[in-house]
Amino acid sequence: MIRLEFTSDQIKTLQHQAYSHPHPFVQRKMHALLMKSADIPHNKITKSIGISENTLRSYFIQYQHGGIEELKRINFYKPKSLLYQHQSTIEDHFRQNPQYSIKEAAHTIKKLTGIKRGLTQTQAFMKSVGLKRLKTGGKPAKSDHVKQTEFHNNVLQPKLDEAKQGARAVYFIDAAHFVHSLFLAFVWCFSRVFVQSPSGRSRFNVLGAINAITHQLITVTNTSYINANSVCELLHKLAKLHANTPITLILDNARYQKCVIVTALAQQLNIELLYLPSYSPNLNLIERLWKFVKKKCLNGRYYATFAEFTVAITNCLESLPEYEDELKTLLNLKFQDLSGNHFGRKTVNNNNTDSNGALY
Repeated sequence: MIRLEFTSDQIKTLQHQAYSHPHPFVQRKMHALLMKSADIPHNKITKSIGISENTLRSYFIQYQHGGIEELKRINFYKPKSLLYQHQSTIEDHFRQNPQYSIKEAAHTIKKLTGIKRGLTQTQAFMKSVGLKRLKTGGKPAKSDHVKQTEFHNNVLQPKLDEAKQGARAVYFIDAAHFVHSLFLAFVWCFSRVFVQSPSGRSRFNVLGAINAITHQLITVTNTSYINANSVCELLHKLAKLHANTPITLILDNARYQKCVIVTALAQQLNIELLYLPSYSPNLNLIERLWKFVKKKCLNGRYYATFAEFTVAITNCLESLPEYEDELKTLLNLKFQDLSGNHFGRKTVNNNNTDSNGALY
């Protein structure tokens, strides 16, 4: 028979822990010992709390060996999958050979380790080691990683450092051509949703310049074409906005942005034009904004008329301050290289990607 003794302080501690401890399993232990301290028969304790006599006896032994602190310990048995013994082998293989489905992953794991696991177990293991189901990203075939790195480190980053200190205004410029058509999307639903597709191919063109620091957006829009005149109009707007501050614009190599008309006006307005290396959308901050706009007002939505379509886009662009928290993360100044790793960061996993600075 296990004989236990309780002081008045211990009883007060048991009373407190029986209701205040965050884990119900520990609360149950405290209640059992509290009833024991009141000399309540064991059969009434087990019936009242809903435990077996062996379990009650184990509580007494814990208290006898370590007191109340021992009762607070929670040692649940958590079996560990045999797959963890082969974790490094599986990870190395999956880094080089991304799996397209859980079924394919389960088959691959069996080939690598000889261990067969169901789809649920395979998925749980993959998540536990950090694997995620992410949409693949594309990168231009003719892009040059070396040129991108040199441009980022030697040209772009110094300008951004000046902008952070308030000594320069840096804008990223690009044009988006929104076609009045169906933008399919993933949605949470009980059954598959079908969105009506509008007729026609009208386009709403937006030439935008986004401030690298404040995220202020300056735009020129039309329903015809973006050309050199559109760029000149944007330059005038920016020059008026920053009359006493040096301005640097980061642009791609579209012809209408490199023509004599644009370069001459930029020189006249004392605006510096920096052209990105060819095929470098990952270095243009505003590319992320266009994807954000599609997500907020176009994906999975139907606009019966082109007028409604343009109003939706315009309203979204004008409401960007309302999305400040989201944009602060999305429009950070971390840029990814062509392997999906941030510039200046050591490559760890060539298949890791995230939403910030992704290749669009």
